[in-house]
Amino acid sequence: MSTGSAYAIERLPLPASDSDLRSLARLLIDAVESGAAVSFLAPLTLERAVDWWRKTIARADSRAIFLVARDAEGVAGTVQLHPAWAPNQPHRAEVVKLLVHRGSRGHGLGTRLMQSIEDAARRAGFGLLTLDARSGTAAERLYRKLGWAAAGTIPGYAMDADGAAFHDAVIFYKALNGSARRTP
Repeated sequence: MSTGSAYAIERLPLPASDSDLRSLARLLIDAVESGAAVSFLAPLTLERAVDWWRKTIARADSRAIFLVARDAEGVAGTVQLHPAWAPNQPHRAEVVKLLVHRGSRGHGLGTRLMQSIEDAARRAGFGLLTLDARSGTAAERLYRKLGWAAAGTIPGYAMDADGAAFHDAVIFYKALNGSARRTP
């Protein structure tokens, strides 16, 4: 995998190609195998991961945003933005599944993906973003560094990827452009 600015961050072309679905699936498997708290337990098969991506993209709100970071070897990272479903929350969206391949970590790609999804959220008119992260992880430190505010911690939120224990999750929010409110 590349380093630094060798990554091109772009919106995932939809419908996603079979090649992109397989690349995203391999990225998800890499995250689970590295112990990341991304909703899945190990072992995660390629077929199950491809199926999850296919269904997630197909069921997504038309305003959802899927970003991918590519280098010469393929997809090295991704992040998603899903608008709130509630009619009284047109200003809010959730950031989910920030994934960076182990071979690409430590070069600022997670930061670039988060900055890109925040910029895309602003352009789409969202004023408030939320997300969750396993307590005590690099992800938690990244979100704090990027100015996300912790709303609180939920004990025993989810199982670790190995299924051996439960972990706490920190719930974060970020008001974009200094305000969480948008005129309806």
